[in-house]
Amino acid sequence: MTSHLKNLEPRLVWSHFSTLCEIPRASLKEAALRDHLIAWANERGIKSLVDTAGNLILKKSPSPGCESMPGVILQGHLDMVCQANAGTVHDFERDPISTVIRDGWVIAEETTLGADNGIGVALALAALEEPGLIHPPLEVLLTINEESGMDGARELSPGTLQGRTLINLDTEEWGHFYLGCAGGVDVELRRNYELEDMPAGFVTLGFEVSGLRGGHSGIDIHLGRGNAIKLLAEALRDFSEHTDLHLIELKGGTARNAIPREASAIIAIPGEATAEHLEEWVQHRVEAWQMRFAGVDANVSFVCKLGGSAEGKALPRTERERLLGFLDMIANGVSRISEDFPGVTETSSNLGVVELVNGKLKATFKVRSLQDEHADVLADKLVSHAQAHNIPAVKSGAYPGWTPNPESGLLALCQRVYTEQFGHAANLQVIHAGLECGLFAASHPHLEMISFGPDIRGAHAPGERVEIESVDQCWNLLKAVLQELAKD
Repeated sequence: MTSHLKNLEPRLVWSHFSTLCEIPRASLKEAALRDHLIAWANERGIKSLVDTAGNLILKKSPSPGCESMPGVILQGHLDMVCQANAGTVHDFERDPISTVIRDGWVIAEETTLGADNGIGVALALAALEEPGLIHPPLEVLLTINEESGMDGARELSPGTLQGRTLINLDTEEWGHFYLGCAGGVDVELRRNYELEDMPAGFVTLGFEVSGLRGGHSGIDIHLGRGNAIKLLAEALRDFSEHTDLHLIELKGGTARNAIPREASAIIAIPGEATAEHLEEWVQHRVEAWQMRFAGVDANVSFVCKLGGSAEGKALPRTERERLLGFLDMIANGVSRISEDFPGVTETSSNLGVVELVNGKLKATFKVRSLQDEHADVLADKLVSHAQAHNIPAVKSGAYPGWTPNPESGLLALCQRVYTEQFGHAANLQVIHAGLECGLFAASHPHLEMISFGPDIRGAHAPGERVEIESVDQCWNLLKAVLQELAKD
């Protein structure tokens, strides 16, 4: 399913990426890939160790004559976000990723590709075995569970890394050097509701929002794409104003760091109300959303399916009103634009997951900011709003941002090498997403860091793709930077 990738150039990089596509690597389930890479390293005389957090560290001795040079760390993460389109049969714990090559891009059409951060991992592994590459002492740090908690970076013990320079290979826009990133914090909502019996004569309706593009909750949050959970809550709240609606079940989203593409609900209404104006109301909703998201998410779909007689229990009316009111009105999307970096999102929130089944509610927000204190303030507001709607909420999983250093010597070196290779300087950026560099700065404050990578589009959503040419350019830059760092 991925062997065709091995014919792409640079072959070392694409061969490794093909392997990563073949071995499932969901967050917290990276062991099979880690074991494979340990065996691969042992066959080549590359030292390997697994730290107490579960991160894999590979070490290669310097090229002859480079023994006195400071070590360099190449860093990426082993796990990937696992998302598939509705109706797609794919087991992310067993099945390889299916890829196609089209118009200069490698694409996973129905699932995520895992180029985030599989391409970064492949670049680092290729550097370990590139024949003739002159390099200083090399460490490759491959962390676990970056996507769902940054646990590997968070639990990296001080002093684990020996190098003085770290190149993070987890950004997704070629031609940019990244000098800083957003920090983040999760807000988690949990409540067990006391349900009430359904009235007699009620029937069930199933609603489903789909067709949205989704995307990365940091990189894509400024694009104004639809959030399926928010749209469904908006629709249900409106519908409840016209009929006696009982909420039985509500589901949407699969990851806190992905913009939800789909959401569904099961409700019950009086039987005599089922046909009256329902089809017209659904069509009005679809048309209104298509106009709202024209050019951004114009394929949004909203369907309603009539079920049978309603049985069992549902949320009490008061709690239904509170929950739908909260989901409809709570802040979601860009909260603030950076004053220091024009056009860059400073602070945002993403309602990523909601599940209400058998009266048990779970929901998660991802809050990000280039200013750690602003992320904390917004998270506190989300907690307060939830509690005002009788929904317990807590903050968890906070991680720091990475403060930019435009005067970095590493940046100057990389910029010089880039200009020599491509005839112009790279752009300088900060990213509204969580890189592990902020945590590395806390545990290893001596590190000088930079991040770059090839062009990746649609990370965290089905249809994710990576541009082949930019991978080649990124590989040539990485080799040249390593050779420059090997010089006295």
